[in-house]
Amino acid sequence: MAKRTGPTNPLLRQLVKNLKKQSFEHKSKFLKDISDKLNKPRRQRIEVNLSHIERQAKKGETIVVPGVVMGFGELSKPLTISAWRFTGSAKEKIESSKGKALTIEELAKDNPKGNKTRIIC
Repeated sequence: MAKRTGPTNPLLRQLVKNLKKQSFEHKSKFLKDISDKLNKPRRQRIEVNLSHIERQAKKGETIVVPGVVMGFGELSKPLTISAWRFTGSAKEKIESSKGKALTIEELAKDNPKGNKTRIIC
């Protein structure tokens, strides 16, 4: 039986390593939780559509997706969405609704404690 290794993408591995380091420095359970969710094997990795985010989020909220944001659905309210990756159509739809698409590194730098953010899986 093969041993589970987690992500094989070197960029994702580096991100997980940096998030764990920052979580210890800032004593942040928020960053630790995100790094744990990103450190899963590919079959268990998180993919969220914009339609799901539209139903769950409130106007002006900051949303974190520890995975990929897909472009299915519409976004009618301005949101700040942070994720590891965005599809091209998802990024366009977020920006056309006057929202922001941030990487997880940018969010961790600005808000390491995760104040007023919500993780959507």
